[in-house]
Amino acid sequence: MITTKILNLLFILFFSCQCHSARTVTCDRKMAHQTIRQNLKQVKPILSLDKEEARKRVLSLYKAWYRQLPYIVKQYDIPKTAEQLKQKLREEFTKHQDIKDVRVIDMLVIKGQMELKETVNIWKQKGHLMSYFKDTWEPKPTDFLSKFLAGKE
Repeated sequence: MITTKILNLLFILFFSCQCHSARTVTCDRKMAHQTIRQNLKQVKPILSLDKEEARKRVLSLYKAWYRQLPYIVKQYDIPKTAEQLKQKLREEFTKHQDIKDVRVIDMLVIKGQMELKETVNIWKQKGHLMSYFKDTWEPKPTDFLSKFLAGKE
């Protein structure tokens, strides 16, 4: 919606440049830039209207995940305890605590709801859940035997 407005304004700006004098063109350009800036500031919210509503959605998603963790451990038969899953859940939520944009928060909430639905309905496999516990950084081998077993040198 915003992009069509911008394209229309640029279209008007282009044709006004060909039809008017140089003084009118600069005036038209200023008006077009102001209109574009105003339209870019006004964005349509995804779910939440303000930060407080987004916060409530995040907390309700956290509680929903928290309630399902014991059932997830039983259904998937993963080698982790419910306490370890709770710790990982908290870690995943605090990873995004510095995000302030309401639209980004809403998108993360939607993704979290989709992940919860997939997990509860057992649409995921055990490996998908265990990938959350995989370290993202693997230390490089330092001694000879570790390098040899890893296939280095």
